[in-house]
Formats: sequence, C-alpha cells, structure tokens
Amino acid sequence: MILTVRRAAYNSLLRLEKEGRYSNLETDLTLKKEQLSQKDRALYTLLVYGVIERRVTLDYVLGQFSSKPIDDLDPEVRCLLRLGAYQILFCDRIPESAAVNESVKIANDVRRSASGYVNGVLRSLCKGKEGIRYPEKEKDPIAWLSVKYGYPMPMCELFVRDHGIERTASLFAAFEGNDGTTLRVNTLRITREELAQRLAERGIHSEKTPYSPHGLKVKCAVSELSELADGLCFVQDEASQLCATVLGAKPCETVIDTCSCPGGKSFSLAMEMQNEGKLYSFDLHANKLSLVRSGALRLGISIIETACRSGATYFPELAETADRMLMDLPCSGLGVMAKKPDLRFKNVEDIERLPAVQYAILDNSVRYLKKGGRLVVSTCTLAKAENEELIRKFLSEHCEFVLVPFAVGGLDAPSGMLQLYPDTHGTDGFFIALLEKK
Repeated sequence: MILTVRRAAYNSLLRLEKEGRYSNLETDLTLKKEQLSQKDRALYTLLVYGVIERRVTLDYVLGQFSSKPIDDLDPEVRCLLRLGAYQILFCDRIPESAAVNESVKIANDVRRSASGYVNGVLRSLCKGKEGIRYPEKEKDPIAWLSVKYGYPMPMCELFVRDHGIERTASLFAAFEGNDGTTLRVNTLRITREELAQRLAERGIHSEKTPYSPHGLKVKCAVSELSELADGLCFVQDEASQLCATVLGAKPCETVIDTCSCPGGKSFSLAMEMQNEGKLYSFDLHANKLSLVRSGALRLGISIIETACRSGATYFPELAETADRMLMDLPCSGLGVMAKKPDLRFKNVEDIERLPAVQYAILDNSVRYLKKGGRLVVSTCTLAKAENEELIRKFLSEHCEFVLVPFAVGGLDAPSGMLQLYPDTHGTDGFFIALLEKK
C-alpha cells in the first residue's frame, strides 16, 4: 500500500512514541521503504522532526483545547493531535482545513472511535489559536523558555544554570536555524577549491567554512552528493574538523583516537598525517568499528588500525606509545540538538552522571601518551561540568599535564580551551582543550 505523506509521518511518530526509536534511524528507514515523491519526502521529514522539536509546545497548547489531559490520551490519539496541531501552528503553507481533515481521515483508519474527538480538538484550535495563553518571560522564565522553544523544563534549568536566561534563549534559537550540511574535503585526493569547482559544475553551490581550512557547506540533499561515495569528502561539522587541526598530528607519528566511532575524527587525523604513520582507532562498540573500516577504505586511508577497547580499561602494552592522542569523550550531546532533536528529552540525571564516566576514560587513557606528547579533549556539548570543569578537575590531580594556548582558524584560545557556540560561530556546540604531558 502506498501511504500518504501524513500517514507515513503519523506511523513514524507513533513508532517513536511507543518504541523509543531514534528519529534519524526511523526517518531513514521510512524514506528508503515508502514510495514518496521528492516533494512528499521533504514534507514527511518536516512533519516528523517538527513534531519532535515542538512536542512540549504542542502539548502545552493542546492542553488548552482538550477536555482530557494530553498525557492521559492513547498514544495514537496523542500523535494525531500533535501532527495536526503542528501543521496548524507552524506550517503557513498548509491550509488548516487540510491539517484537520487529513488527521480525521487517519483517525478513521486507526482509531475510529476517536475521530470525533480529534476533529473537535483541532477545529477548536483553529478557531481559538489567536487566544492561546503562553507563559510570560518575566513571571516564569523557565516555563517561557520551555514552551517557546520546545524543551522540557529540566533541560531548560540545566542550560540556564550554565548560561543564564538570555544566552539560553539565544542558543535555543540558533538550534532552530542550523541547516545545510558541512563536508570535510578528502585532501589526500582533492583540494577544497577543486571539490568546490566540481560541485559547481553539477549546479551545487558550496561555501568555504570560515574556521576549518578543509570544509565546505552545502544545502543540497546528501543523496545528491556522489562525491561522498567517490571518497572525495565525508560529512563532518566544522567544529569537529577543528579537533584534528588543533592536535597537529604529523606524518610518521603514532596517534591514538580513543573513542573513534563513527570515524570522522580519525579520518581527519589520517589526512593531517598525510596517510603516513600509525593511527589507532579504538571504541567500546565493536559493531560500530565497521563504519570506521569501511569509511577508511572509501577515502583511501591505509594507516588506521581499529580495535574494540574501552577507554576506561588499561592496556599496559600501550603505555607511553602515542605521540598524540584525541579523546572525543562520550557526552550529553547538548551542542548538536539541531541535528538530533531527541536529545532535548534526555534525562537530566543521566547527563549529570556523565562527568564521572568521562573522567575515568581521561584518567586511564592519558597513560598511553609519551612525555612531551599532546592531547586534545573534545565534546559536542555545552554543559560546563562536561567541559572546562572536567579539565580543571583533571589538572588538579595530574600535575604532569598543562594546558597549551592555541589558535585555530582565526579563533584564539589563550587558556588552552575553546568553546564553540551555534549562535556565535554557526557550528555545533563544541568544546576543545589542548594539553601537553610535561
């Protein structure tokens, strides 16, 4: 059966609600399976990600028109109401009548007894949306942030604790505006200028990244980029590209990437090393290391050796073998919520346990670094406890390490630590620290 785009979106949202799937995996699977036109594929993606990103806002608004608490509704009804409400509130090009009627059609198919309820709530929303009561910033700033930007209140409190109300609002707004794809050019095979010219000849406009010397930004669908399959580039955010640049790995050195999957940073390191030397790519998850191996093969990289190893477990044969190390520590991911909207619903208690996990990896793995060697610690989060506070704690207990000032892409880090922000730099929220073993 060929599904309508709204039915496909509803099915995905219901699976995400019931089974806790990751949205990117669910959407990828649906787009491969269902026979949707290019226009419908774009609408499907907009609806699924839009409902996820605005779930908190939608539930707040629907609560003003539903006779029953939204949390008490069956998942099928809740998903239909959210899907219809998202179109009514946030999709200017979709007629309200279409949003209501299509939702009722789906209700008739999946839960006929609820179709009248869905119809009534959505029609009431259409009539009364101008009178919706929203939290006031001055009276309840946390609730205002939560409803305006679609984040659970505990997540808002976590951000406000580190960044304050105004900066949190700026960061949340920046997450909404993050679009396009950033490529890291495979400099083993082609220059940035040559790749840009090749794309232009195919009608694909690209822009040079302002900080990374190896990046290009494009706004086309990734499926249009044959250059990925040809091994001329790979997808990597500009902030992530800077890690390898800051580490300064050179040809013929021995480098360890302790938490390497899915492999982007290892690939960048190999390119910085001109594919000469030894590069060990370790990760806790053996099944993900195949991504590193296949990616290296596609890109023409031969110096990477993968192994399933926990960063928190000591392997004495590696003691003081590395000239340089990269530790992209497991983190909360609070800097990449533009790309992974599911993360906004992450349990704050789980986030607060992460620094201990990070410290165990850092404390153990630094033993592999030679005296005089350099180490980059990075995360894709904006949580201070996982970034500068973690580094300060580490330095207080490891007097043999010092922070090293650095500059990269016109950005100065005199303290040896650099925090990148989506609202300031237009990158993922990302942290980089450079240390040296005395």
